[in-house]
Amino acid sequence: MSAFIDRLREHSGRRAALLVAVVVGLLLATVTAAAAVPAGKQLTVTDQETGEVLIQTPVHENSTVSLVYMHSVQKSRVLDQYTVRGHTLVYTRMEFESYGWGLPSRSDVREVNGTFVLADPDWQGRELHVKPGRVAGHHLIVDGHDYDLVERSDARAVTIRVTDRSLLATLLHS
Repeated sequence: MSAFIDRLREHSGRRAALLVAVVVGLLLATVTAAAAVPAGKQLTVTDQETGEVLIQTPVHENSTVSLVYMHSVQKSRVLDQYTVRGHTLVYTRMEFESYGWGLPSRSDVREVNGTFVLADPDWQGRELHVKPGRVAGHHLIVDGHDYDLVERSDARAVTIRVTDRSLLATLLHS
């Protein structure tokens, strides 16, 4: 009788080990699939030299992405505004507080409440290349969230683009 009980225990141990292996395998497959499946978009800022990801933040169709900085010649605030359309950044507005050297001269610029506005600039692209400057004090504003680009990049050149956001990233950051 004791041989029978020993075999039963051995058989149960193998079943338990097999069950654990199956569960772990299914869990790994699920996590791998979630990491690969796109579940939206994100704005990704990377260091141009190293490729290090400095900022990743969720965006959606028509999200607003703005660069705000101090103009080097005019010493006044400039806002460059983009709208997310698919994986493209569409330049939709430029605002500046003084009008002179280094600012658009052949464009439809209007004064609105003391600010000069260039609406619908003619540019769109999949990447923005920016060299944040300590004097200019570049900030990136994404749907109202403000990121200090100078601090994040240590004033090194960055690339800004819209990338796919995985289901796993969406679940972890929700």
